[in-house]
Amino acid sequence: MKILTKAGLGLMTLALMSTSALAEPKTLLLHQWATGSDAAAIAKLGEMFTAAGGTWEQTAIAGHTANTLAKLRADVVGGNAPPAVQLKGPEIAEWNETGMTANLDELAASEGWEAVVAPELLPVMKPADHWVAVPMNIHRINWMWASPKVMEEAGVAEVPKTWADFNAACDKVVAAGKICIAHSTADWTDSTIFEVVVYGMDIDLYRKAFVEGDPEALRSDGMIKALDQLRTMTSKYMDSGIVGRDWDTMSSMVGNGEAAFHIMGDWTIGLLTAAGFKQGTDYVCAQAPTDWGKAGFILNADSVVFFQQDEPDYQEGEKLLASTILSPEFQTAFNQAKGSIPARLDVDLSEGFNPCQQTSQADLQASIDGGTLVRSMAHNMTIAQKFRGAIMDTVTEFVNNPDMGAEDAANVMADAVEAQM
Repeated sequence: MKILTKAGLGLMTLALMSTSALAEPKTLLLHQWATGSDAAAIAKLGEMFTAAGGTWEQTAIAGHTANTLAKLRADVVGGNAPPAVQLKGPEIAEWNETGMTANLDELAASEGWEAVVAPELLPVMKPADHWVAVPMNIHRINWMWASPKVMEEAGVAEVPKTWADFNAACDKVVAAGKICIAHSTADWTDSTIFEVVVYGMDIDLYRKAFVEGDPEALRSDGMIKALDQLRTMTSKYMDSGIVGRDWDTMSSMVGNGEAAFHIMGDWTIGLLTAAGFKQGTDYVCAQAPTDWGKAGFILNADSVVFFQQDEPDYQEGEKLLASTILSPEFQTAFNQAKGSIPARLDVDLSEGFNPCQQTSQADLQASIDGGTLVRSMAHNMTIAQKFRGAIMDTVTEFVNNPDMGAEDAANVMADAVEAQM
């Protein structure tokens, strides 16, 4: 057996310290933001990482999250798990269960993440009570974008606050010869509108059905009522152009005065701004209708999860990348461009942010204080993908099949989720 003297131990310690000191932070981020403003936002992260002394690499996988996950699985099977991956919601917990994620607790404690990150995000970033991921932003899903011009022409005095008010406003808009709701049918757009309807009608039902995945909640009278509301919206207040319409066009229909309302997340700000529309003139933003009279917030967040690495350069790179993402500087620059708001609650939005973003931050805090903050099912922040997919498939079938009744849809949705249990 080899015995190490005190001198030998000292030399080993010095060698380890030297290795750490000589490590040059590197990263490789696997993500799906391959085009447009998304790609520009990731490029900003790369610039900041490089400016802080890191070596930046990225792999962009265009398309749906499923494409990114397929690449991640292939890399893991090949024994080459990437240092950092853009993932969200339950996917983070699923990968954490493999035991391959990196532990960021020490960094989180030193930088005080627990005190500044929105509380609804903590169980997502800490799926087993250990930090393995960091949030880049917070998107608000339950926004309604409204055309002042169309509302005035139709005699609608204000943006409707309840679903009864909304239907009354839409009746006036349609009577004036305008489209009430700008929409493009797809599983995620249909389910975005539907979760906003359920949330606005019955927040407790939303939690049971879309956070817990309870089949009985999915087939309940409350869900049937919400589906009836969705049917009213699709049959009376949307136009036939929803089939095949690209999703950028939805927001422009409000900006150019073709449609009165558009229900969609706050990335719409970026689309409207890019098209040259002005907040307050061409469009206004407001919380989508709720029947319970409080500030409400359906939350979505983009995040990066980290995987264990053997090389010191990549270990140091993970720390630098996580620290950069949660820095107030990155949170400010990234979210000003993206339309979302910082995941840190301590970032000042008084300068450089759109008024809608400022409202979003205020409503986020009000929803935290009022107990109305929830995560989004449609945007993969709550239930497992197999349950989410079953719900979304049913909702889109309902939207595209006018002969499908609300009670039938509720039962199909509940049965589909039960079949996955």
